[in-house]
Amino acid sequence: MAAAAVTPPAAPHIPVLIRPLIAAVSPVAGTWIDGTFGAGGYTRALLDAGADEVVAIDRDPLAFELAADWMAGYGARIRPEQTVFSKMDEVADQVDGVVLDLGVSSMQLDRAERGFSFMKDGPLDMRMSQDGPSAADLVNSATEQDLAEILYVFGEERASRRIARNIVKARTEAPFETTLQLAGVIERSLPRAKPGQSHPATRSFQALRIAVNDEYTELFEGLMAAERVLRPGGLLAVVTFHSIEDRMVKRFLQARAGHSGNFNRYAPQVEAVPAQFEIVTRKAAGPDKQELAENPRSRSARLRVARRTEVPAGEIDAKSIAMPQLKRTR
Repeated sequence: MAAAAVTPPAAPHIPVLIRPLIAAVSPVAGTWIDGTFGAGGYTRALLDAGADEVVAIDRDPLAFELAADWMAGYGARIRPEQTVFSKMDEVADQVDGVVLDLGVSSMQLDRAERGFSFMKDGPLDMRMSQDGPSAADLVNSATEQDLAEILYVFGEERASRRIARNIVKARTEAPFETTLQLAGVIERSLPRAKPGQSHPATRSFQALRIAVNDEYTELFEGLMAAERVLRPGGLLAVVTFHSIEDRMVKRFLQARAGHSGNFNRYAPQVEAVPAQFEIVTRKAAGPDKQELAENPRSRSARLRVARRTEVPAGEIDAKSIAMPQLKRTR
């Protein structure tokens, strides 16, 4: 039986889609993995809903430092693991559920020194793990062609060539060091945003962050790791924040949901494929009016949930789930 719920201090951010997520995976029990710990909102919600233990994973060492005070209140029910969620099956096995909240966390976005925000001036960093090449390294060294491809493929930025050309021109005068320095070049490359439109640098900053942290590869490998680590009947819940991520998750679940085969004598025979997952949410769930009012950042969030079957984990090609890939890495 789960230990009594603990009421922690107020969180520095609001967990996105937490109400529909908990409703979709209830009753919550046993061991869960929070593969994107961040500020700990999902971990707290899972524990308070009845989970016995949460294996909390985050590649950012700062995440557990900032949560140390309230984590102590849950004792051994939280097991922190500093690693990437694509390696979750190396730190746990046969768990009852996996939750992934993709993208940059509010904790990272709100700290100017982390370099994720185009609204606050800070070093052009964007590294979730705080090691390896930074966004500044990428922007100052990549060719114009490579920059344009990153912006287009990872950010779906239609003006990618123009922005890349202006970045390369600007860095000949001075290397890029800060977020607002880069955001200014991007803004000057695009028409002035109309009221209600997103900031001109939104797609470009998204693309660079994804490239710096290799997020699409991490997502693909993380979904495969979740398939390996979940026990039969275990639940996978994924919250995405843009169309490319959601499309990858949707196609992964569709590919792993199997099919009964085709035995029509007038068509080529297709063998039945067993299902590793049963899709719980046929249509992605988004925020309701209450959540949009409480947390405007939730407007693009989508939740998908699936249940693991008894079929053994297998392999799948990244191309089959439309994972965006740069030409130089194909």
